[in-house]
Amino acid sequence: MTASSYGKIRLVLASASPARLATLRAAGIEPEVIVSGVDETVDTGATDTAGHALVLARRKAEAVAADLGRGEAGTGGTGTGGAGGLVATSTLVLGCDSVLEFDGETFGKPETAAQARSRWLRMRGRSGVLHTGHCVISTESGRIAQGTASTTVWFADVTDEEIEAYVATGEPLAVAGAFTVDGLGGAFVERVEGDHHNVVGVSLPLLRSLLRDLDVTWPELWNRSLTRPAPLG
Repeated sequence: MTASSYGKIRLVLASASPARLATLRAAGIEPEVIVSGVDETVDTGATDTAGHALVLARRKAEAVAADLGRGEAGTGGTGTGGAGGLVATSTLVLGCDSVLEFDGETFGKPETAAQARSRWLRMRGRSGVLHTGHCVISTESGRIAQGTASTTVWFADVTDEEIEAYVATGEPLAVAGAFTVDGLGGAFVERVEGDHHNVVGVSLPLLRSLLRDLDVTWPELWNRSLTRPAPLG
């Protein structure tokens, strides 16, 4: 692959998550963001937490892919702008959804401050598994690649006062499991076992694997402006 191949894929992120966008950007990818509007509170019919995350991820990707197909979101299709201002040769839609499995329950985003507080009182000093479903759809071929990444998270034995202060910031209400590792809640997570990026909201190794299933290489998503060699001397 040559440098001219970089940035030829248009990646559409079907998510409003600033953390997912920041993670992709840090990896050299500049996605277009189109929020799916999928209701995450609707029952998915999944029998486990990992399956629940995957169903929601696919629903998000399918919703945005359908909108692109109808011309209702962005411009879509071949000839749209790619990373770094290149002409895209293909469009991929990425849907993700994260949920926390704890004590056999599925924790999405808490609906109220009281619920966030209650969850933290249970989670402190213990561990849970953060599942993130990923679904990638090629709008040209209709091919789909999907999978779930799972990371074990150990929570610090935080005090009542720390829980109250954290809930008061509002951050726990905006994220699955009522915690972050890349924000205000980072100090309350003692360690993770598995992919750290998965806890943030998108597993880069899993995404690379899914892209390979669609015959797309990771460098094809890189922003060309970030991959130019530095001048010598």
